[in-house]
Amino acid sequence: MDQKSIQATPRELAGRKTDALRAEGKVPAVMYGFETEPINIELDRNQLDKLYTSAGYSTVINLTIGDALHNVLIAEIQRDPLTDFITHADFRRIDMNKKIEATIAIVTIGVAPAVKEAGGTLVTPIEEVEVLALPTALVREIQVDISGLKTFEDTIHVRDLIIPEGIEVLTDLGRTVALVQAPRKEEDLDALNTAVVADVGSVEVTKEKKEGAEGVAEKSEK
Repeated sequence: MDQKSIQATPRELAGRKTDALRAEGKVPAVMYGFETEPINIELDRNQLDKLYTSAGYSTVINLTIGDALHNVLIAEIQRDPLTDFITHADFRRIDMNKKIEATIAIVTIGVAPAVKEAGGTLVTPIEEVEVLALPTALVREIQVDISGLKTFEDTIHVRDLIIPEGIEVLTDLGRTVALVQAPRKEEDLDALNTAVVADVGSVEVTKEKKEGAEGVAEKSEK
């Protein structure tokens, strides 16, 4: 099991006052879960960013608060839409001896011939799977090799994933993980453009009729 560590300190500031923490390069966070009341904490933003990059949502983390050590998973990360800085984090304390539900990211590796040679577009309808496992069995990610997507008819499903021992997949095994979409033909693009123009024209005609009807109504009222 790949386990990570990070240090946190108890946090007293709450609400809008936490903006002062963010200005100092810190992130307000909360820990909750197994046998604990929610605890407000703060962490170094750079350390948390590095931790999340390597741990994701499915790696057990040693979270130290003061002198106490807690086994946790990252439950949620919030970011500023402009700076992309982490602005808040939720940690879920877990029981290492009980199975838990978690989310594991799906990462594609390799090159799909249907993309490289046939000019198609890789489509990944889902990017994660829900699983049930002991914390010690969890992994950061599940890799899927897309080199088998040789034609536009080839598809990779959840049931095709190589799942590490000790992990039960809860996501529907029939869900599509990856496929390659054929490039649009020129006549299809022309038809699409024609449909768009027709829709725009229909909207304009409807608008003109509505304005005309409103004008008649106004004259009648006068």
